[in-house]
Amino acid sequence: MSINKTKEQHIAVFGESGSGKTVMLSSFYGAAQEPRFTKDSLFHVVADEFGQGARLHKNYLGMRDESQVPMTNHFSSTSYSFTLKLKSANAQRSPVNALRLVWHDYPGEWFDSGVENDEEAARRLSTFKDLLQSDVALLLVDGQRLLDSKGEEERYLKSLIGNFKNSLLGLQDEILHDGKPLTKFPRIWMFGLSKCDLLPDFDAVRFHELLIHKVASEIEEFRNILTTFTTGDAALSVGEDFVLLSSAKFEPGKIELEDRVGIDLVLPIASALPLLRHLRWAKTLNLPGKVAKELLGGVSFAVGILQRHQNKLPAPLAMVVNKVKPEMLLGIADLATSALEEIMKNALAKNDHIAAILAGFQIKLNKAEENKILIRSKR
Repeated sequence: MSINKTKEQHIAVFGESGSGKTVMLSSFYGAAQEPRFTKDSLFHVVADEFGQGARLHKNYLGMRDESQVPMTNHFSSTSYSFTLKLKSANAQRSPVNALRLVWHDYPGEWFDSGVENDEEAARRLSTFKDLLQSDVALLLVDGQRLLDSKGEEERYLKSLIGNFKNSLLGLQDEILHDGKPLTKFPRIWMFGLSKCDLLPDFDAVRFHELLIHKVASEIEEFRNILTTFTTGDAALSVGEDFVLLSSAKFEPGKIELEDRVGIDLVLPIASALPLLRHLRWAKTLNLPGKVAKELLGGVSFAVGILQRHQNKLPAPLAMVVNKVKPEMLLGIADLATSALEEIMKNALAKNDHIAAILAGFQIKLNKAEENKILIRSKR
């Protein structure tokens, strides 16, 4: 009898009303239900709540078959849980036999509206506390708003970051009710350009340069606010990671869902990216004990996977994987695509699909960076 061992990763998505969160989530889930995805993938993406999955799939089919954009569910704060169920797995040998993604959505309307009553205030606080349990926070910049602000982009960007900052400050006393900073906290705050199809001349490099040029001081101020929420703030990336996102290509009367950009990176960003970043920080930074322990919580899981397949790695790296303690394995975070492909090939041969999936996620991140869809912090 196998024991259900699930590795859970959380991502929080922040974006103002109309920034494309609902469409992005529907595109992510709907694409994972397409026959060609389920045929080629090592796993099925299953919504843990049937009703949520049905609604997201309906949204996707409405875009695909009727070119109908899903309606936004105003003022609804929701967490969506998806389990990656392996088609075939050796549960006896793997540290887990399933991966789970929890996607937290913060209502965009809450950025520009006051609190109406005590019930809504309590709901906002509860939602924010859930969001702050995430591994990665994704801050959306609306490509349409950016296009509409051409020539004076800093006005929109300053307003956007100011709204992010003020939302945090407005709940600071309630979240830190005892005055103590949090150990469990999103330590990667990534900027995503949603609707990037509207800006075809943009790549991740240009997106990064635009933000630095226009609002570098605002990003730094936002980071300073975040440091008041958490301990061990050296292990904090804010405005160091950037990704392009497009749920589809939208034309009058037509939605091309095949032309997605970056949506297939959501799973790797939520799972592989924080594991490897935490490993690097634990090795290179002098962190408080509780923070180091929190960061390394998932590292032994990743290290165990490499150790099972180290015989297929180049000899020097195999020796490191085999002998060095998990918290010292900085080299794992910097494996070349070729080494990861060897791990993936060997894992598949041994029917170790969790190892193959995580290696595949890292390959996706590497290739996205090569194609300038993604920029990862070098810290």
